[in-house]
Amino acid sequence: MAAKETMKRNKTKLIEVLCGDYRFILNKVQEKKLITSREYNNLKSINREDVEEHVEGHVIELVDKIMNKGEKTCQNFLELLQTDDVAETYPDLEHIKLHDVLLKPVQVYELNSQPVGLCLIINNENFPNRKVKERRGTNKDAGILADVFSWLGFKVLMSAGSARRCLLCCILSHGSLHKVCGVDSQPLAIKEIRRYFVATKQPALTGKPKVFLIQACQGDKIQRGVLQKDAEEDSLTSIPEEADFLVAVSTVEDHVSFRDKTNGSWFIQSVCEQLKLHCPR
Repeated sequence: MAAKETMKRNKTKLIEVLCGDYRFILNKVQEKKLITSREYNNLKSINREDVEEHVEGHVIELVDKIMNKGEKTCQNFLELLQTDDVAETYPDLEHIKLHDVLLKPVQVYELNSQPVGLCLIINNENFPNRKVKERRGTNKDAGILADVFSWLGFKVLMSAGSARRCLLCCILSHGSLHKVCGVDSQPLAIKEIRRYFVATKQPALTGKPKVFLIQACQGDKIQRGVLQKDAEEDSLTSIPEEADFLVAVSTVEDHVSFRDKTNGSWFIQSVCEQLKLHCPR
């Protein structure tokens, strides 16, 4: 969505928040040279008593000036609103959806098919040969992944299939360094999984996003700060090598990944929570 359109859509909320400290945002806008010195001096010349009484009108004037300067200035203004000092001054800005306009058009994949893509969920709960233990709580992760990506317009499958505009693969299992464990307890390298989807083997996926979310351990070390009362280990990170690949793993190299036996894993539950909160449908 265009920056100017985003400002227009959120204008009322923006004005309400920025009224909290009108002079601060005015100074920030001037520092970033989003308004001219003359405009700044005219807005600054308003006496303090008048500001206190009619601050909303002055904020409206400032926002209108920004919007009238065009798309580039609106883009810079929205980026300014997301800097640390501005965010700290106006904490309520976090409730206004502004971040989705920061990507340039050339950086955005077009997901305009119906369904927009395929979400393949590989959910390993039981391992028949019992070399590794049952992964209790994993069905909670599989369920929320299916719900969220169905809501986002994906066709969700629990088995293999072909993608459309996007491929999303969710693997929930045990694992070791750079590997994930099958139900036969045999390890499979994540790199090998990705090789099935490279452009030379799947020409239909060329130029399309291929996302892998992996809930599995990367080793046996435990990071500090995790309460383990109801947590079980999933005993991977991988740097994308091929174009259009994103691999997100639930833990860092050499460490375990935790999963609650009732509520699922922190990684998958948090990813789904953020997708529902911030993704436009």
